[in-house]
Amino acid sequence: MKTDTTETRSVRLLRVGEQVRHILSEILARGDVHDETLARHLVSVTEVRMSPDLRHATVFVKPLLGKDETEVLKALRTNTAYLQREVATRVKMKYAAKLKFLADESFDEGSHIDALLRAPKVAQDLGGGDPSE
Repeated sequence: MKTDTTETRSVRLLRVGEQVRHILSEILARGDVHDETLARHLVSVTEVRMSPDLRHATVFVKPLLGKDETEVLKALRTNTAYLQREVATRVKMKYAAKLKFLADESFDEGSHIDALLRAPKVAQDLGGGDPSE
């Protein structure tokens, strides 16, 4: 009897996503991809989201200091076949996941929110307490 609940599926998606993230991080850190652009940049794999059927992986990346992001994404996309093969050999799954590389915008969003919270008008509202302060 198979007890595949929503919770166990989501835990599995997270676990496999994290495994794929570690593998890609290791490949990029070691410089296994023979690409000049990737050799010149330190690329951080911030998150991997797996589709429910584990056939697709959305890989969020951020080059160090956010430099040459479009160039790095282009290089990753050019080398997707190699990276997919490497992931497939290291992760024991029924199907090799198709990788899709996207820029991780969460850092930019965090900086934007931080800037908004520091704005004088918002800071005044967040001060709370007595308006006569």
